[in-house]
Amino acid sequence: MDRITLRGLRARGFHGVLPHEREGGQWFTVDLTLSLDTRPAAATDDLTKTVDYGVVAQEVLAVVGGEPVDLLETLAQRIADRCLAFTAVHEAEVTLHKPQAPITVPFDDVTITIKRSRA
Repeated sequence: MDRITLRGLRARGFHGVLPHEREGGQWFTVDLTLSLDTRPAAATDDLTKTVDYGVVAQEVLAVVGGEPVDLLETLAQRIADRCLAFTAVHEAEVTLHKPQAPITVPFDDVTITIKRSRA
């Protein structure tokens, strides 16, 4: 499988368990690696035979900015599901960053990484 990677997609979301996370929101960053066979697109120079990563980016950010969830695990799964809805994508690896997580010690980032594929 070939890979298309998008890094640093950012959107404001209202996810989290704590009330202030739901009320004020915070920024989330998403890194994606999509596995697919790019040979048909390369042979024909035809966008319809691959995945339009601009559309993927828009739809992923709509998930982040959409319906709030409590857990990063749930949000990462929804992002992976959205990526796998594109016919050409066989596998999606999603890293979700929550750099403003409500942690009481100094830290740089909190992330979750999941990898999902078509059954």
